[in-house]
Amino acid sequence: MILFNDFSKEPKIIKQEIQRAIKKVVGSGWFILGKELEAFEWGFAQYIGTRYCIGVASGTEAIALSLMAHNIGSGDEVITTNITAYPTISGILQSGAKPVVVDIFSENGLIDYRKIQEKITQNTKAIVPVHLYGQSCKLDEIILIAAENKLIVIEDCAQSTGATFNNLKCGAIGACGAFSFYPTKNLGAYGDGGAITTNEETVYHKLLSLRNYGQTKRYHHESIGINSRLDEIQAAILNVKLQYLEHGNQERHEIALTYRKHLQTVECLTEENYGTHVNHLFVVKSQHRDKLAEHLKNKGIQTYIHYPIPVNRQKAFEWQKAEKMENSDKFAESILSLPIYPGLSKQNINQIIQNVNDFKI
Repeated sequence: MILFNDFSKEPKIIKQEIQRAIKKVVGSGWFILGKELEAFEWGFAQYIGTRYCIGVASGTEAIALSLMAHNIGSGDEVITTNITAYPTISGILQSGAKPVVVDIFSENGLIDYRKIQEKITQNTKAIVPVHLYGQSCKLDEIILIAAENKLIVIEDCAQSTGATFNNLKCGAIGACGAFSFYPTKNLGAYGDGGAITTNEETVYHKLLSLRNYGQTKRYHHESIGINSRLDEIQAAILNVKLQYLEHGNQERHEIALTYRKHLQTVECLTEENYGTHVNHLFVVKSQHRDKLAEHLKNKGIQTYIHYPIPVNRQKAFEWQKAEKMENSDKFAESILSLPIYPGLSKQNINQIIQNVNDFKI
């Protein structure tokens, strides 16, 4: 069986380093807002190329807190993409704001920035572009639209840790970058975790307070915050894994190149030339997606669909359900994600390619 994600493939040396890091935290007796978190926040900010990083409990809350730090909430609208993991929407809703979605480019699944302007109203306060599957959105166009309309850009970097746009890393371009460290991510913890990157000092200090009940010093609460802290054990794990992130992203890149070179019966998504793709997911399109998925399942190859239902088709998302977004609908009906992760063997890669290419109707 070829699993979609196989954590057992993580190199032994990394597991040993992580075990030592966890043991160190347990021995210290300090589990929240300690030295491991400080070290990770510094190291991750250096990696992304921002002045500041704030560790939080999840990528969802990274989005919510980023909006809250810019005083965006009840009565405000936030524009984002119609094809994304629903946590993007949950994060916007958690801030109190209303998500408004726009259609996508059918060739890569990224937000169609040309359709943002028509959704801007007097209540619009921010844009949350999602760097889907590990590839940056066309950020220069989005930043320009935001500037012309006095909007904040919060990058959803949950799937794009290490990806770039014009030689700048995702998360270093907008007002904030929101990251997820869910275990399947390119930089994954051993549980939930997230971070926010920013270059704005005022926003940084506000986020430090908001993630800790709005507290500025012990028992002094100057805003209505939440409990959203990246704990010491997860920070310690991420400190280890951050050292191996570039190597892992390179492995993903090489697997993606092999797929693109040899897959014949499916359509690979477009890889844009304005940045570096980190291939968090490798998504292909097929007119016979469901039959292809069943064929691969019968051959012992696990696949998933990211994402089978556009946001505006979700039962929990009522306010744009009647709106037609044809690219999103067609895209969601045809996409299939193939296994891609560090440690996936050449034998398994070739087996996946062969079985995809053997598929016939």
